[in-house]
Amino acid sequence: MPPVPGQEVPLPLTATPAAWLAVALADLDAVHQDHLHCERKAAQSALSLMRSYPERGDLVVAVARLAHEETAHVVQVTQLLGRKGKDATMDFGDEYAAALRELVRRGEPDRLLDRLLVFALIEARSAERLALLADAIPDEATATLYAGLASAEVRHRDTFLELAAGVAPGT
Repeated sequence: MPPVPGQEVPLPLTATPAAWLAVALADLDAVHQDHLHCERKAAQSALSLMRSYPERGDLVVAVARLAHEETAHVVQVTQLLGRKGKDATMDFGDEYAAALRELVRRGEPDRLLDRLLVFALIEARSAERLALLADAIPDEATATLYAGLASAEVRHRDTFLELAAGVAPGT
């Protein structure tokens, strides 16, 4: 997997295929639409953790900050779409995220640990792809936005991994 800025040790994942970038660049409007939905779902996921684990003050503070940043990203991507004369489209779900959620175990603390790890994986993949886009998008303003989003995704991944380390058995 190619290194993501700020990621010293890559997660042992398969790198995004090179063909993905060509497909993404061929329909950037669809990429922007999809990313808008990803940012919204990331904010909702963070808020769902707050709702599910209100007794975990460290988690509540960390994911509240994360949700705030993700919501700001929703605004940024919505504004990008507006500058391009595009409206948001319907979200028809994400098979990748749904498949990862299916792996979450039942029962605590396993459920919390798995949710945090799934969210970390999603953020890591997003960081990788946003960094690829930032390097390839010809429009400087859009490339700069995506580079900033990629850096934020790395921070979010790290937040989820730190929270998971505090929940993992034996830590």
